[in-house]
Amino acid sequence: MNRMNLDDLIKKLIFQQRKMILGLLALLTIVMLYFAVQLKVDASFEKNIPLEHEYMQTYIKHQEHFGGANRILIVLEDRSGDIFNTTFFDALAETTNLVATTPSVSEPLMSSLFTPNTRFVEAVEDGMVGGPVIPASFDGSEQQLALVKNNILKAGLVGRLVANNFASAMVSAQLLSINPDTKAKTDLVAVATHLEQIREQIEKKYDGITVHIIGFAKMIGDVSEGAKQVVLFFGLALLITAIMVYLYAKSIILTLLPLLCSVTAVIWQLGLLTWLGFGIDPMSILVPFLVFAIGVSHGVQMINAVGKNVASGVSAYDAAYAACCRLFVPGMIALLSDTIGFLTLLFIKIDIIKELAITASLGVAVIIITNLILLPILLSYAKFPANFAKKVEQANQKQAILWRYFAGFAEKRMALRTILIAVVIVIVAGLFAREMKVGDLQAGAPALRHDSIYNQDTRFITENFSIGTDMISIITETVPDGCTQFNIMNAIDQFQWHLENLPGVQSAISLPTVSKILNAGFYEGALQWRILPTEQATLVQSIRYLETSSGLFNTDCSVIPILIFTKDHKAETIEQVVSEAKQYIANNPTENVTFKLATGPVGVMAATNEAVSAAQLPMLVWVYLAVILLCLVSFRSIRSTLCIVIPLAIVSIMAQGLMALLDIGLTVATLPVVALGVGIGVDYGIYIFSRMLVFIRAGESIAEAFLKTLNLTGNAVFFTGITLAIGVSTWLMSALKFQADMGILLTFMFLFNMLGAVILLPALAALFYRR
Repeated sequence: MNRMNLDDLIKKLIFQQRKMILGLLALLTIVMLYFAVQLKVDASFEKNIPLEHEYMQTYIKHQEHFGGANRILIVLEDRSGDIFNTTFFDALAETTNLVATTPSVSEPLMSSLFTPNTRFVEAVEDGMVGGPVIPASFDGSEQQLALVKNNILKAGLVGRLVANNFASAMVSAQLLSINPDTKAKTDLVAVATHLEQIREQIEKKYDGITVHIIGFAKMIGDVSEGAKQVVLFFGLALLITAIMVYLYAKSIILTLLPLLCSVTAVIWQLGLLTWLGFGIDPMSILVPFLVFAIGVSHGVQMINAVGKNVASGVSAYDAAYAACCRLFVPGMIALLSDTIGFLTLLFIKIDIIKELAITASLGVAVIIITNLILLPILLSYAKFPANFAKKVEQANQKQAILWRYFAGFAEKRMALRTILIAVVIVIVAGLFAREMKVGDLQAGAPALRHDSIYNQDTRFITENFSIGTDMISIITETVPDGCTQFNIMNAIDQFQWHLENLPGVQSAISLPTVSKILNAGFYEGALQWRILPTEQATLVQSIRYLETSSGLFNTDCSVIPILIFTKDHKAETIEQVVSEAKQYIANNPTENVTFKLATGPVGVMAATNEAVSAAQLPMLVWVYLAVILLCLVSFRSIRSTLCIVIPLAIVSIMAQGLMALLDIGLTVATLPVVALGVGIGVDYGIYIFSRMLVFIRAGESIAEAFLKTLNLTGNAVFFTGITLAIGVSTWLMSALKFQADMGILLTFMFLFNMLGAVILLPALAALFYRR
């Protein structure tokens, strides 16, 4: 389709149908607003894990017997330093009952001093005896408290359910994916709210008791609570953008209309999500702001073009029509690049990223309607003050010196220097980018601040217990009654010993561990007998008093997990444990024994890290292939495409180097930022080069073509980059660390993609084009 046909089509389909289109879009906006207000937060543990990964296949296979990785720990601390008093045990008993009533908690998999599966075994003259750690006759007397303390020691619960210093005790619970009462998906935010109610109730009722709570559900609840600030940041960004647009446009109408269209795009996006049956995850709550930012970016280009046309003496209708005709193709190319770039995130086999891809793609697709159709129609009805042309002319005169300076980058000598500097920057940034880690780089919940209540609770539990939520379970699959065969139990024991001695491992437990303790009990606890019995009858005797509810074996003893509690879940810790486990398995094959990674929270993190690492390169390749293909189709020029894509690629490398420098790991939260940054950054280059290429093909020199382009669209590009950077920089004040990290990365990418478009792009054009 040639330019004349496109202009006629725009006039016929859009501008001659203005009133009908406005009415239709207004009606649709009301409908979408109705759906948008019904949008719900939809948080799910399974959405955050790569279910197709081999580790997660093991996780799903054995989840019924050994529970999932969605674990919560509630610790009661007696601030006096000693838990053996009536008040503390009353509080622990009530907490155990309250946790059991928490939605989706699996009661059989709960562990506490008061749960029936918490038992002890000891050797007496007549053999082995055992029972619940807290007997049915427990009345809180000094005698009974002393008995319970002895039972705790016999059961080996110190460091597990009771703190190493006897100042606190734990209630451990597993959450099911489906609420058995409602048959609906577990509402993690509701679970977190219930846990906070337990904290408040216990601390208020019992003096001297402090409650600490950690677990994925609690973390999601805290993230959801912090995400409520997004409304505040959205309002702040809207205010900052409005002020900046007014200072730029010198007109109230030119300020309000692009903001109105961008907010409309967000309403449509959120409404479509509800209409399609989606909710919004707390980790994706920032995407609507990015849609608003993209809308403002394209809206400023439109008001810039309309303002200059009006200043030249034409009517608002003709100015809007001319701007729409000129910007429709480059705007469509840029938005299609954004949409396809976001859709490439669908290749990552993690549901939360797939949902983010759908959310972002819907938002950008809507901007095609709100900013390329609705905005120019609204601008065609705009009334401009009499002195508007004078204000625009004064602004142009002030900017002329700046544009002449930047036009210098399109001169051959300056261009070569610029490209040389860019090469040096790429090399240095590439060296830093090689040090970028996949996974979390801080202990605790990386989505939250270091001093958040959740991370304070995490530190307390890690420092006082030998276990925590940072646990990876390696599953041993063997023959039925495998736990009665020495060679199988010994293979498990040797593997556990190897992992237990790794620097990042805090403690480990498995069926052989308990078997050795119980075997020593037959010999008055003598340490020399804390070994695995080689005789089958003796081995059977050492485990006969254990129950499957202990979580150490399944019903026929053909599956035996090794529970490895790590000191944290930092990327290097997980990588070390997983790599050592894989190497040991490869070097030590044992008949009838198959070790499989992995379940538990750290097993999930290991699978997620591997999925993110595997997806990083393909995602970038698909993003850039989409941008390259659209540029080739639009500009029909390899040189033009290189001028647009090379600055984007350099900024991507610099962003990865920045992540390594600031200790920001590549995670489920930060991986999409790369695609988002590329998608938004390509807009600058497309708008500049689409105009610049017209002047180049008309015979202008590169420097002259670039200068004329800057006079037409340079201020819009500069303004957009700076305004969007200021808007996302406010995220640094967020209570959510992942939002602050995204703010840093997006501020960097907005600014440097803009600078790449006005500095490196013309330099490359001077190199690739002879005139």
